[in-house]
Amino acid sequence: MEEMKETYIQEANELLENLESSLLSLEDNPNDKSNIEQVFRVMHTLKGNSSMFGLTKIAEFVHDLETIYDKIRQGEMELSKEILNTTLASFDHLNQIIHDSELSEPKNQENHVSLIAQIHKFINKTGAENTNSKPSVTTTNVSVESGALKTFHIHFEPNEELFLDGSNPLFVIAELAALGKNIIVPHFKKVASIEEFVPTNCITYWDVYVETTVDKTDVQDVFVFVEGNSKIEITEIPFIDLIKNSAFNEVVLASIFKDLKTDVTSIQLLAESIGTKVTAVKKVEAVAATETKTENKEKVVSSIRVASDKLDELMNLVSELVTTQASLTLYNEKFETPELEIISENIEKLSRRLRDIAFGMTLVPINNMFSRFQRLVRDVSDMLGKEVQFVTEGGETELDKSIIETLTDPLMHIIRNSLDHGLETPEDRMFLGKPRKGTVKLKAFYSGISVYVQIIDDGKGIDAEIIRAKAISKGFLREEDVLTDKEIFDFIFYPGFSTAAVVTDISGRGVGMDVVKRNITDLKGTVSVESTVNVGTTLTIKLPLSLSIIDGLLVEIEKVNYIIPLSVVNKCYEVNNADMLHNFNKLLILEDKQVPYINIRQEFGYENLKEDEKSQLIVVSDGDHEVGISVDYIVGEYQAVVKPIGKYYKNQDFISGATILGDGSIALVMDTHKIVELYTEHVKMEAK
Repeated sequence: MEEMKETYIQEANELLENLESSLLSLEDNPNDKSNIEQVFRVMHTLKGNSSMFGLTKIAEFVHDLETIYDKIRQGEMELSKEILNTTLASFDHLNQIIHDSELSEPKNQENHVSLIAQIHKFINKTGAENTNSKPSVTTTNVSVESGALKTFHIHFEPNEELFLDGSNPLFVIAELAALGKNIIVPHFKKVASIEEFVPTNCITYWDVYVETTVDKTDVQDVFVFVEGNSKIEITEIPFIDLIKNSAFNEVVLASIFKDLKTDVTSIQLLAESIGTKVTAVKKVEAVAATETKTENKEKVVSSIRVASDKLDELMNLVSELVTTQASLTLYNEKFETPELEIISENIEKLSRRLRDIAFGMTLVPINNMFSRFQRLVRDVSDMLGKEVQFVTEGGETELDKSIIETLTDPLMHIIRNSLDHGLETPEDRMFLGKPRKGTVKLKAFYSGISVYVQIIDDGKGIDAEIIRAKAISKGFLREEDVLTDKEIFDFIFYPGFSTAAVVTDISGRGVGMDVVKRNITDLKGTVSVESTVNVGTTLTIKLPLSLSIIDGLLVEIEKVNYIIPLSVVNKCYEVNNADMLHNFNKLLILEDKQVPYINIRQEFGYENLKEDEKSQLIVVSDGDHEVGISVDYIVGEYQAVVKPIGKYYKNQDFISGATILGDGSIALVMDTHKIVELYTEHVKMEAK
C-alpha cells in the first residue's frame, strides 16, 4: 500500500507542476483557451487519481475547483485575478495535503475549510451550485434537462494487465453512469480452462449506453487514466429517448447472452426500424471473446520509474564501455585489420547510441523548475509592490535530476534577494531614468564540462564600499587590507553577514547566503558575484556535469593532449603563425569576418610560435561571440569520459577535467569560456 501511495504522490507532484505552469501562463494570457483546457484537464486527472486511491477529501476539493474552470471554458464565468489567486492558493494547499490526505494537521484543516468557502463563493455567483450540496467524488454531475441531449454508445475493453498498475475500471464505469440516463452491459471473456485462468487479469469489458448533455470530448475525459492500456470506442447515436424504448431494452438485455457483434448490429437495425436512420456513425468493430487471444494489441508505455542508483550504475557501465571502445579503435589503427575495423566502427556506433539513451534517462532540462521561480517572482513582487518581468534563457540546458532538486532552494533564495534588495520600486526606477518594470533574468548555458546558471537583475546593484565597511565592523577585514571588488563581494556569503537596514519577512536576517554557498559547494560548484551600482547584479553559479561523457576535439599543444568540447566548436582553420605574431589588435580576417584569437602557447607559458610554420585555429562560441584558439595539431574527434582533476589543478579553472585516451595517456579538458574570461582580464590588466 505504501508503494501505491508513493506512486500517487509522484504522479500528483508531476500534475501539480503542470498545473502551476499553466496557471502562470494563464495569468499573462487570460483568454488563451488552450491553457484553460489544460488547467481543467490536469484538475480532472488529479481528481480521478485521488478517487482511485480513495482520497475522497482531496478529490472533493479538486472537483469543486474543477467546476470553476469548467464554467470558464464553457463561457459561463470569466477568469479574474481573484479566481487565479484562489487557484494558486489551492495549488499550495494541494501540495501539502497530498502528504496529509486526512487533514490531520490543524493548519491544513483550517486552510481546507477556508479555501472551499472561497471556491463555493465563486461557484454560487453564477447560481450554478449550492454550497450545501456535496458532489460525488467519482462522478461528473450533469443535469440532463439543462441542454441538448445526446446518446452515446461506449465500448470499454481494458487490457488484461490493467490491474497491475493499480487502475480500477469500476471507477470509470461509475463516472460514465453519472453522465446521465444509462444502461450498462458487462461482458466476460471466455477462459479455456481453470488452469489457464489468471486471477490478476481483467477479463471483463463493458458496453455503456448513456443519454447526456455533455460533448464527446467530455466523455473521452472520463478515460484519461486508462486510455493508454484499454480499447475505447465512443459512438454518438443521433436518437433521443433510445434508452427509454422498450424494444431497445429487450435487445440490450438479450445482448448479455450474445456476442458483441450481434448486439451492435441489432441496435443499429432497431434504431432504423424506430424511424431514425443512424448517419455519420462509425460502426463499432468489436471482436468476440474467443478472438481476443489472437488479437495484436498495441502496448502503450508512457513512462517507467527506475531507482536512481540503477541509473548511476548504468552510466558507470556506459563510461567503461566508451573507454574500452577507444582502446579498440586505437588497436585497430595500429594493426589495420579490415574485419576488426568493421567491428570497431559498429561498437562505436552502439556506444554512442547507448550513451545518448542513458543521458536521456538521467538528465532533465532545467526549465522543469522555471515555473516554481515564476510563481515566486509573482508572489514576492506583489508583496513588495514592485513590477517585475521574469525572463528565462537556456531552459533546454540539462542537468542531473538530483542536482536540480538540490539547486532549487539556493536559486529561490537568490531570486528572493534580487527582488527584495536588488530591484527598486517603480517610482525610484522612474526617477533614475529606468523602465518602471524591473527585470530578473535566469540564464543557463554549457561551457566545457560545466553548466553555468546566472541570476541577473537590472536593479540598484551592490556598493563594494558598503560591503567593505560592514566586513571591517564585523572583524572580517582590516582597514589596511586591499581587496578586489570580487573578493569584497565574497563577504556576502559569510555566516551572519547582512547589510539590510530593515529585517523583513523576505530577507535581511543575515542567514541564507552562507547556506546557498554551502549547498552549491556540496555539488562541487562555485558561486561568484559581479555588480555595478545603479546598473545591476549578476550572480553566477558554476556546476560540474555529473554525467560527463562528451564529444570532444582532441588537439595537441607542445606534445600535450587536450580536449575541447565539440559543442562549442564552430569551425577550424589553418593559419600562418606570422599572421598571429605580427598582429597588434589580436584579430584575424576569416571568411571576410574579423575574429579575435588567443595564442594558447603564449598563454600557457610554452615557447612561442615559430614564424615560418602554421598553426590550427579553432573558432569556439562564447556566449554571443566567437573566439579563435590556436593549437599545434588537431588529432580528430574523440568521445571522452571526463574524470575530476586532482588538487594540483584546483586553482586552474581553465582545465575542467581529464580523460584517459585509448593508449592509457591523459588528455586535459579545456573550459573555453574560462580561458576567454581569464584572457580578457589579463588584457585589461595589461592595459592599465
